[in-house]
Amino acid sequence: MKPAQPLPVADAIDIANVDSLLTDEEREIRGAVRSFCSQHVDPHVAEWFETGDLPAARELARGFGELGLLGMHLEGYGCAGMSATSYGLACLELESSDSGIRSFVSVQGSLAMYAIHRWGSEEQRTQWLPQMASGKAIGCFGLTEPDRGSDPGGMLTSARRDGGDWVIDGRKMWITNGSIADVAVIWAQTDEGIRGFVVPTSTQGFSATRIPHKLSLRASITSELVLDGVRVPDAAMLPGARGLSGPLACLNEARFGIVFGALGAARSSLETAVRYSREREQFGRPIGAFQLTQAKLASMALEYQKGLLLAMHLGRLKDAGALHHTQVSLGKLNNVRESLEICRTARTILGANGISLEYPVIRHMNNLESVLTYEGTSEMHTLVVGQHLTGIASFR
Repeated sequence: MKPAQPLPVADAIDIANVDSLLTDEEREIRGAVRSFCSQHVDPHVAEWFETGDLPAARELARGFGELGLLGMHLEGYGCAGMSATSYGLACLELESSDSGIRSFVSVQGSLAMYAIHRWGSEEQRTQWLPQMASGKAIGCFGLTEPDRGSDPGGMLTSARRDGGDWVIDGRKMWITNGSIADVAVIWAQTDEGIRGFVVPTSTQGFSATRIPHKLSLRASITSELVLDGVRVPDAAMLPGARGLSGPLACLNEARFGIVFGALGAARSSLETAVRYSREREQFGRPIGAFQLTQAKLASMALEYQKGLLLAMHLGRLKDAGALHHTQVSLGKLNNVRESLEICRTARTILGANGISLEYPVIRHMNNLESVLTYEGTSEMHTLVVGQHLTGIASFR
């Protein structure tokens, strides 16, 4: 009897056959995103990461727009109106290339566009959403401040009325796309509570500076925003958002994308480790023939499959209109944590080669250190789940 031949890597890691849960349309969307990334992102992303830049940002934005990825889960105004699950699968493919690329799309669609789509006036939607959906205009989302990460309710950025205008003063930190954005959604304290404003970045008093020295999400543009007496008309306010529930609803959309997206980094690292274990020889045999290596690979594949099943379940719940924010916290907490562990374990299988940008593993591992923190730290999501279980809030 001939020994069994190993399956192609992609088939081998889908042990639970999660692919069978997808519709034909979902497979087509996944395939289109994967094809785009293989042509326009994968050949360049290691260099972008090494240089700490995303020089093709506007070109990618137009390409993503043509593909229908920007705000793809929103209806109307040039948006594709696809399902939440399809959006999640797109995020997985984008992050399989790089977390920074998925962040670019996520901030555009699930934060900036979603805020305008859900909370904006008809005039704001008509003015900005078609441009943003096509990639002709890039958006950013100004919530996080230098000393207000997990506690956005304590933001110091303020907006005061002056005649028929609003004057905004403050700083925002760690803002993806900030220094290349055409429009910023800015959240500020007012006499009416926290309100959102749609601010063209060409407005006098608005400035954005790129944050240097990052060792994570390097193929992504991250900025500090400064608003120094930025004057906008009353029509710039998002009329539908009042209080912290507005920005938190936007964050929940972005977190949902991360539930799927983090698994893309995990899948890329797992596939790399499996392939490497078949080809790399030590002591006269492939390292995949050793029990300790197989144990690592089996554990990685198990956690990846569990995470993917959880993501698919949450996607179906969201499509049915039955997804609760606690479930999104559960998904982000588990899937980012386990994806990071998969990347770390893959690094050990690759040995010294695991720290080289010739392979994607160390890049994914470093990126996920940021994903673990943004859109709610693992500690905050742990407490969200804890509050659900006990009925007791322990945030303060």
